[in-house]
Amino acid sequence: MKVDAPVDTLDALETRDPQERERDLMARLPQLIERARSAPGWARILQGVDSAAIDSRAALATLPITRKADLKALQTAARPFGGLAVTPVGELARVYVSPGPIFDPEGRSQDWWRFARPMYAAGVRAGGLLQNCFSYHFTPAAFMVEGGAARIGCAVIPAGAGQTEMQVQAIADLRPDTYVGTPSFLRIIIEKAREMGADISSMQHALMGAEALPESLRAWFRDNGVPHVFQTYASADIGSMAYETATGGVLNPGMMLDEDVVLEIVRPGSGEPVAPGDIGEIVVTLFNADYPLIRFATGDMSALLVDAPPSRCGRTNMRIRGWLGRADQTTKVRAMFVHPSQVNNIVRRHPGILKARLVVTGRMANDVMTLHCEVDGAPDAAQAAAIVESIREVTKLRGEVRFESPGTLADDGKVIEDLRDYS
Repeated sequence: MKVDAPVDTLDALETRDPQERERDLMARLPQLIERARSAPGWARILQGVDSAAIDSRAALATLPITRKADLKALQTAARPFGGLAVTPVGELARVYVSPGPIFDPEGRSQDWWRFARPMYAAGVRAGGLLQNCFSYHFTPAAFMVEGGAARIGCAVIPAGAGQTEMQVQAIADLRPDTYVGTPSFLRIIIEKAREMGADISSMQHALMGAEALPESLRAWFRDNGVPHVFQTYASADIGSMAYETATGGVLNPGMMLDEDVVLEIVRPGSGEPVAPGDIGEIVVTLFNADYPLIRFATGDMSALLVDAPPSRCGRTNMRIRGWLGRADQTTKVRAMFVHPSQVNNIVRRHPGILKARLVVTGRMANDVMTLHCEVDGAPDAAQAAAIVESIREVTKLRGEVRFESPGTLADDGKVIEDLRDYS
């Protein structure tokens, strides 16, 4: 394959012949299925499956879908991981608590979340210094970065989220070359640095996750001193799934798949693979010895990038078009998932609410959550304050409330509606 620049990848796996990669992944499937069945949850889900027969994509597509949206119920029935983890809890490195609550494991192997690949593609190198602005509190994103940095051999400033002035001061004093965190928080840091008159020009690279990154915001970062901005697609249960690459400072089309996932794009609600290039729900089968996932439906929509020339970066894996919305109503607000079950929980706390819909509006870094509530009679300030407090307690996010007359909300089954401006 001809590329326009010397190939510079984390390892040789990324530049394998695509047919060799496919043969290797399919050859590994029977062992993955057999190992997964040693966990009681997978033993139930895969009951009657002949592990040795699952050695092709067609065979894989016959297995049942397990949905991310089902994790809470599975975990409630069998703590902590719904019977889907092979490794006992005490032999893990960490256990995380994501909103829901959903419990996520982390094993002890190097770069367990496979985050070194997106970091390397974004320009992180041995001997560098990055500022890690993902939260270190309960959720795994910050530790994904830590694992990737350890594999690459660079140092980390464990900044976390918040304390904007300290963030700016650390960048000005320590001169990290890379920011890793959400797009909205980097914008806040840049605006605060401008207000403080601080020099943060050392930070030339950024790896973004947990939020959408519209092209308008990427251009804003370039115009404000961060020319190399990359997105990664990851989740708290799977880790890294896909990431952007560049050649000569120019982004390559699509997002490159991770080397340890088998990705399917399926018709939402059916599990049936769509035609190559069609939009559907992302379903992942993950080669992870501690927490194997078999046909795990993420709830995210995307499509395979087809009829595109080989990536100029030299990587040969399949690519997806990136995040194209949600297949369900679960919505990410300020880097936190908000579930329909949480909205129902809020409604149950307040018997005066007849019907409710959570509407998310605003633009990037300025998300606004408003719970529209149908109520009988005239609501009062105390009722509004109580509902606002319930929103905060249940979702861990600030929200507003708006009262509506009975029959005002559309009868379309929506519990959460995303009306944000992504332009």
